[in-house]
Amino acid sequence: MSHRQMRRGIVSLSLALALLFVTAAAFQTAAAATYRQGSSGEAVVTIQTKLRRWGYYDGAVDGVYGSQTAAAVRLFQQKNDLTADGICGPATLRALGMMDEADASSAQTGSGDLALLARVISAEARGEPYNGQVAVGAVILNRVAHPSFPNTVAGVVYEPGAFSCMDDGQIDQPVADSAYQAAQDALNGVDPTGGAIYYFNPDTATSAWIWSRPLLTVIGSHRFCS
Repeated sequence: MSHRQMRRGIVSLSLALALLFVTAAAFQTAAAATYRQGSSGEAVVTIQTKLRRWGYYDGAVDGVYGSQTAAAVRLFQQKNDLTADGICGPATLRALGMMDEADASSAQTGSGDLALLARVISAEARGEPYNGQVAVGAVILNRVAHPSFPNTVAGVVYEPGAFSCMDDGQIDQPVADSAYQAAQDALNGVDPTGGAIYYFNPDTATSAWIWSRPLLTVIGSHRFCS
């Protein structure tokens, strides 16, 4: 074999090995983003916690992806028009609001619905229980769907006089980490208010009109009304 042929062979072997390593890394990344019966760990705890919170799962939150967890995942998938295979792949994880690092970074620096919703939730409900943060996000989305309000998140948020945080500067404060997850839960359809389109703090409310709205529920320091 000539020196040139030997060099060509070494280069080809190096390229083949590089391709093998890239393929293996891609496979590991894909596998890491998929959870199925037999999986275990913190991600499974999160899956079980979310499904339990939303009423799909009533088993133990033990981090073990057993048959009961798989059945709950299938129910969730059916409700959200996903392939009902009981496997938490990328599409199901996104629907569950389990963002990867790139998605989370994008949400925290972006200007889309998730980022804007999180900013308002943080400004309006910082310090409220987590369920109360989700509830504020749900009110905004309920308004989007209601014929009496603008039909976009931005339209609802920036409607004059709609949210006090837009007037007192709270909207520009740092966003609490929990607000991003609360926003994602609200976008996923979680609504602890039962359909509220208004909320207020009875300790600070000065409008007599808001007290006339039918009360649906109280969460933390907020009253949620229809």
